[in-house]
Amino acid sequence: MKLWHCNGSRSIRPLWALEEMGLDYELEVLPFPPRFFHKEYLGVNSLGTVPFFEDGEIQMTESTAICQYLVDRYQQYDFGLPIDHPEYGNYLNWLHHADATLTFPQTLVMRYYYLEPVPEKQAVADDYAKWFISRLRRLNTHLENHDYLVDNRFTIADIAVGYALILARFLKLDDRFEPQTTEYLDRLAARESYKRVSEIGEPLAVPDKD
Repeated sequence: MKLWHCNGSRSIRPLWALEEMGLDYELEVLPFPPRFFHKEYLGVNSLGTVPFFEDGEIQMTESTAICQYLVDRYQQYDFGLPIDHPEYGNYLNWLHHADATLTFPQTLVMRYYYLEPVPEKQAVADDYAKWFISRLRRLNTHLENHDYLVDNRFTIADIAVGYALILARFLKLDDRFEPQTTEYLDRLAARESYKRVSEIGEPLAVPDKD
């Protein structure tokens, strides 16, 4: 297996999963964003995005889907749930919630606060920052009585949602977190596997939005 990765990007999800599972893989580390700073990468992935993942003939570009593939293809159910598990529906919902509900608005925050900080777009970034925080309601409520998202244990659902919170911390939105959500993020970030992957590659560098 081979994974293309940039520090701080969504490719942390499959890299973190690979490390947790102890699977053998090859890693290609790129500068961010690779489509601008490593143009040869477009010959590998025409989207120019990370992650990009290969396993034999399989090619994948969606970070959470790669995590689910690893669980199912390699029977890594210590880090996921089989289809007959009573919480399987909740597990799938958290996996998709991570990007469709949580990470999506943050991409606009990053773009217009940091990558293209033009004054006329400031209101767009402000609105999407508020949207992201409002979309944490379901997670905040769940974490009032749970340490993890499903089955009372760490799974790739925590990796998927955890990355959204890690990105929020990078974007300086975490001062608006509920206490239980901050504690959850700290619990995930304390895992040895996450500590290892968070140090791979050049850290993202963005100017202070203020």
